[in-house]
Amino acid sequence: MRMIDPITLEVVRHRLKSIADEMEMTLLKSAYSTIIKEGLDASTAIFDIHGETIAQGNSIPIHLGSLVPAVRAILNKYPASTMAEGDAYILNDPYHGGTHLPDVSILAPVFYDGMPTALGCTIAHHQDMGGKTPGSIPPDATELFQEGFIMPPLKLYDAGVPNETLFDLLQSNVRIPNVVMGDVRAQMAACHVATTRMHTLFDEYGADTVLASMKALLDNSEAATRRVLTDIPDGEYSFSDYLDNDGVDMDIRPKIQVTVTVEGSDITFDFTGSDPQVKGPFNSPTSSTLSTAYYMVRAITDASIPTNSGCFRPIKVVLPPSSIVNPSRPAPVNSRTATVKRITDVLHGAMVQAAPQKLTAASSGQLLVMALGGIDPDTGRAYVTSELAAGGMGARPSADGLDAIETDVTNCMNIPAESIELDYPIRIMTCRLWHDSGGAGRFRGGAGLEKVFEVARGEATITYRGERHSIPPWGLFGGLPGRQSMAKVVRSDGQVEELVAKITLNLKAGDQLHIFTAGGAGYGDPLERDPDSVLQDVLDNRVSEESALSDYGVVLDLESGAVNIEATRKTQAELRTERGEVSWTYDLGAELGRV
Repeated sequence: MRMIDPITLEVVRHRLKSIADEMEMTLLKSAYSTIIKEGLDASTAIFDIHGETIAQGNSIPIHLGSLVPAVRAILNKYPASTMAEGDAYILNDPYHGGTHLPDVSILAPVFYDGMPTALGCTIAHHQDMGGKTPGSIPPDATELFQEGFIMPPLKLYDAGVPNETLFDLLQSNVRIPNVVMGDVRAQMAACHVATTRMHTLFDEYGADTVLASMKALLDNSEAATRRVLTDIPDGEYSFSDYLDNDGVDMDIRPKIQVTVTVEGSDITFDFTGSDPQVKGPFNSPTSSTLSTAYYMVRAITDASIPTNSGCFRPIKVVLPPSSIVNPSRPAPVNSRTATVKRITDVLHGAMVQAAPQKLTAASSGQLLVMALGGIDPDTGRAYVTSELAAGGMGARPSADGLDAIETDVTNCMNIPAESIELDYPIRIMTCRLWHDSGGAGRFRGGAGLEKVFEVARGEATITYRGERHSIPPWGLFGGLPGRQSMAKVVRSDGQVEELVAKITLNLKAGDQLHIFTAGGAGYGDPLERDPDSVLQDVLDNRVSEESALSDYGVVLDLESGAVNIEATRKTQAELRTERGEVSWTYDLGAELGRV
């Protein structure tokens, strides 16, 4: 393989990245479903014919890491040498490289001069994939077969000819076939972009140069990642955290544990000690758990390193068989995002010990993926839509956490009220930051979200898949935990029902669902926070006057809009004496204490 000069390598690198980004934009702009066109729950990448990630769009880390085993599963069944121009392949089976059934991966080879040279790859969360509830994320599923239509690696197009049998089967197994097929075609459109733009790149630089550049990019990313990893102190770093329940056994707290071993430029994530696989759908398939390890290495290294499979070469992952982080078929997995968020918290908690200035306090630890569906009485047609509600970001070592924002392995957008109300019989009555939800600290955690949904007409089935109802996001170095999530239903007659963390709801016209997502945790001693910053938080309605006094020791005179400095110093001295000096790393909340 020829040597590539640095300027050409950089040009090719950015061209490949721009192709992946254009694929992403094409998919998002062509999609039919709310969850993709508004929530942006889709990702794209360029792979080489050996199954190595070469470039990826600015999309969702959990998808991009999960695409690696998905592409390899397809290549194991359909090697690149057997592919033809115009072929395309599809899968969603979690036990053949997939994640959960709504996430559908589609791959199309890029041919040049009659030879396969690269792979255009997409993954998208489809609005419905069949199963027992609209949206295909039933929180009480007990086996994979209840969750929807399963596709192992299959050929979607054969030399440009569609697999009509598969298309017919897919359309017959989903509630909203026009939307699902529209999203499949959006994924194919993104793959066509890969073919077109890669042809142009090959024409300009020659196939040999581009392919040599792809190999060099992998090697360079590996070398750069290893250089940064050697700066992390060698050692073993352990941490554990818990889910609220598994959606079926509501009294258990599934445990996730990791020991991270750093040895020179190698890093091992050992999940021994995590609980066995659970009855409910909160098991994380292998591909999803691997993606969290990939993400964590990218988070603690250098953002300027091109993200490709070279970054993942220093990583070893140990996954106990038939465990919550590596389940055996047919364990249900549809709610695996909630578990992946907790796995990320666990990796985060372990690595804080090695690199405290690179990582935040715990963020909300949830992506509240809700599906809402039913029959619209005005049209007589089935509908399914989604909510992707974020909580607060954990406070940073030198700044507050951001409010109501997706963090770490998820990177979705909120679903705008206008989009929901325009197309579906659902009203958004309230959407605002949740008062007093960010954990106190020298730097405050970001606020969670309060949002209210009302059924406007007919009846709706809603799958509520909450997390952090029981165990709050943990604070660091004296910072307090973020506020725990909660939810309730207010019926049209005024009756109020407090909700458990996972439940399927049936709401009628006039009924309301109120959701409150967890806040991010605080970083550092709250008594060291700038009193003027506390005042501003109170004026902005992020923090109450009561919390300003009890958590921060700040005495305010709101009539004059000022801090009472003398009273504040006295109060803080009293609180510090009562509490003692900070001697702990983590504040895990009242139930688990401080460590």
